[in-house]
Amino acid sequence: MPKKKAVESNGFDQTGHSHVAVYGAREHNLKNIDVKFPRNKMVVITGVSGSGKSSLAFDTIYAEGQRRYMESFSAYARSFMGGMERPDVDKIEGLSPVISIEQKTTARNPRSTVGTTTEVYDFLRLLYARASEAFSYLTGNKMSKQSEDQIIDQIIRAYEGKKAILLAPVVKGRKGHYRELFVQIRKLGFTKARIDGEIMDLEPKMQVDRYKTHDIEIVVDRLKVAEKDRFRLAQSVKVAMQHGKGLIFLQDEEGDIHYFSKMLMDPASGLAYDEPAPNSFSFNSPYGACPKCNGLGVIEKFTQDSIIPDESLSISRGGIAPLGEYRDTWFFKKIDAILKRNDCKVSTPIKDIPKEVMDKILNGDDEPVPVASKKYPGTEWNTKFEGVYKLLSQIMDQGTEKMQAQVKDFVARKTCPECEGSRLRIESRHFLIDGKNISQLAEMSLKQLGEWLVGLEDRLNDRQKVIATEVLKEIRKRLGFLLDVGLYYLTLNRPLKTLSGGEAQRIRLATQIGTQLVGVMYILDEPSIGLHQRDNEKLINSLKSLRDVGNTVVVVEHDKDMMLASDYVLDIGPGAGRHGGQIVAEGAPEELLKQRSNTSDYLSGKNEIAIPEKVREGKGTFLSLKGAKGNNLKNVSVDFPLGKMILVTGVSGSGKSTLIHETLYPILSNHFYRSHKEPMPYDSIDGLKEIDKVIEVDQSPIGRTPRSNPATYTGVFTDIRALFSALPEAKIRGYKPGRFSFNVKGGRCETCEGAGMKLIEMDFLPNVHVHCETCKGKRYNRETLEVRFKGKSISDVLDMTVSQAVEFFENQPKILRKIKTLEEVGLGYISLGQHATTLSGGEAQRVKLATELSKRDTGKTFYILDEPTTGLHFQDIQHLLDVLNKLVDKGNTVLVIEHNLDMVKVADHVIDLGPEGGAEGGTIIATGTPQEIARKRKSHTGRFLKAEL
Repeated sequence: MPKKKAVESNGFDQTGHSHVAVYGAREHNLKNIDVKFPRNKMVVITGVSGSGKSSLAFDTIYAEGQRRYMESFSAYARSFMGGMERPDVDKIEGLSPVISIEQKTTARNPRSTVGTTTEVYDFLRLLYARASEAFSYLTGNKMSKQSEDQIIDQIIRAYEGKKAILLAPVVKGRKGHYRELFVQIRKLGFTKARIDGEIMDLEPKMQVDRYKTHDIEIVVDRLKVAEKDRFRLAQSVKVAMQHGKGLIFLQDEEGDIHYFSKMLMDPASGLAYDEPAPNSFSFNSPYGACPKCNGLGVIEKFTQDSIIPDESLSISRGGIAPLGEYRDTWFFKKIDAILKRNDCKVSTPIKDIPKEVMDKILNGDDEPVPVASKKYPGTEWNTKFEGVYKLLSQIMDQGTEKMQAQVKDFVARKTCPECEGSRLRIESRHFLIDGKNISQLAEMSLKQLGEWLVGLEDRLNDRQKVIATEVLKEIRKRLGFLLDVGLYYLTLNRPLKTLSGGEAQRIRLATQIGTQLVGVMYILDEPSIGLHQRDNEKLINSLKSLRDVGNTVVVVEHDKDMMLASDYVLDIGPGAGRHGGQIVAEGAPEELLKQRSNTSDYLSGKNEIAIPEKVREGKGTFLSLKGAKGNNLKNVSVDFPLGKMILVTGVSGSGKSTLIHETLYPILSNHFYRSHKEPMPYDSIDGLKEIDKVIEVDQSPIGRTPRSNPATYTGVFTDIRALFSALPEAKIRGYKPGRFSFNVKGGRCETCEGAGMKLIEMDFLPNVHVHCETCKGKRYNRETLEVRFKGKSISDVLDMTVSQAVEFFENQPKILRKIKTLEEVGLGYISLGQHATTLSGGEAQRVKLATELSKRDTGKTFYILDEPTTGLHFQDIQHLLDVLNKLVDKGNTVLVIEHNLDMVKVADHVIDLGPEGGAEGGTIIATGTPQEIARKRKSHTGRFLKAEL
């Protein structure tokens, strides 16, 4: 494809600006800075974590772009959305329309898949609706359709001179008495019908057995087939087609039935399909979705195994796990009554309760169950007992979020037996192109799909070729973009919610490249996350192609390769939080290397993360996992040496998450905490007695509402509230710790109910949070804010950064210990009350890490971390390493899934998976020290490590 050049030779583009200029930016911690960078270039904004990169890129440039877009709406449309606040900046010149591609905006809908998001699946649906061939799922024969004239010719040819009965099918295999149907048929002038294979006269008030399944056909005509009576035959066929909805039966002299149809039909079995349309292949439409699982591919239901994990327990001791131990509630009283009626007790172990009695408790009892009324003593309510399954289903449908979360763990997810996980109804799975149905294509990796599409036209017939050519062009184009950003290992049916932040962001990036917009500013948030160095080059080329068609690409990034490949770098610093917010270096990468800043020192090699002198010996014991076979793992057996820092590496999609998050962690979690998450298939595990607990620190948010924040998550807020309630002023007023909680009535602002923010639903745009107009975001009422410690109210404490709080609470050891660990993991710049919704994945992970670090470790703990370097500058990686090394030095084991070479090179033991992603991955290529991995030729990680070492 020839590259379009949007930039004129004079360096100016259509707007008349050669640069984007930002004057007086003061959002968050930005120190009234002026910034100027070239348009239509690739610009990287970098700096230590919390220095103000996102404040400049997203909260200033993107927010202003979005506000100007809103201003272009009519006053009527704006009245529904309210005004967007102007970011704290004097002015911005040369700003284009802005598109932000962040990591947090991934869908949580189980129906969103890679295929639906990128539109590839939508084009495949169109292709199958127009160019596929239908086959019968009963006989495997190819389906055919005929016109009325063809059907008439065929009947005359086959039955000339013979007697025949023409029938119009109206009921096929359904129960009912059909009284109204027979009345209707008589009104239409028909006198006979064939009911369950027997021709009968239609009589007034006629009906059939409502509990049996029936086949009913109207007898349209009885005639002798002859060419001379063609007109009569044609009229009868037309009428029969009308009533049979395109399908007619013909009974010959021997009583055999023959089928004819205007629709797709299998002549041998009489099976007919509707004309295919794109929604026939959509699992989000009732026309295409499997009726059993509603197009989800899995069935979630409560089973006896999932809710009764231990049959030796009695019901009173919590044998029915989701209900917990016996309490004085109507539900338990009903269970008690059923058991007493059947000579059992709530204290009887479940294994000793007869099966039919347990069945009544789980599925319900038709006999009314008497329960004494608390309100009216001496009376009893006789009510039907609906059973435990019904109660749990009601909680899942209508319960509060908290109740749903408690019950959700007990749901067993099984692949749908009807569609075998393909999500589509049986008819949709029997439309084929080149021998494949659409769900088989959705199960292929994108790389395999690309290979299948090569030369597909040559394998199609002439009719298919004409229809498919244009659609295939669109599919190949979109697929090409996905392969270019290194996502070759994903499948189209992979749910979007199972992707990492980096993968989801690259999918949206590929979609944007596909739209081919020009003159737009794209702002990306660390797109290299989760990418192996080998795939990083593909990503950089994709960003350059966005730039080359005439767009400005602004990337917030810490990746060394990305910085060196860019046209211009802005380095913000020098520190985090209050100590940041200034431009410390800027220019083309080669100019940046000559300047002095944290970033340029690491880029030029003046500063680096040191490789340890010697590798730790470890404890000499191992956790040995044998025969892991989940997803793409090829019967993998691996030893994890305890007392060391272990790094699991490999290209994207090689099986790291499957091995660690979906196999190893659930095994350990089940062993230590009786968790309900099923591990992926494996043979055995040894060495569990060598560790005493497992802690997984992943990147999922610490909360989904502005109420969650680092202070509440780490538990330090409980101690802070206790401190405030112990102050003399609070004691005089009689305030208890609850007074200082923004989640309960009393001390909080009741306008926003303590959230500090109000949610405005924007209908066709993402929801917006605005400050509460009563408390101005302080969360509390005036009386609560009057209680002060060292001159600061509870709201002021929540507004403090972690670093400020460390100084402020230096004489409160209990509070200090928890806050100090937040600072140690490099989060000194976030505020204690910062809304969880505004934390990046990497920050959320480090808050969790700090929470775990503030607890007492045992020296036998197994920590699992997933890409903890996300969002970290070189300098912050050093901080993180110091913290992790402290843990390992105490005898704990730290296992990290990571691509960052600065982390890999300092590990004690590396496990490298590969060689490729998807189906070509899933084996262990190399294990050993970083130096040993670097010598392995087959290892992609080794190749890049060699250069680093």
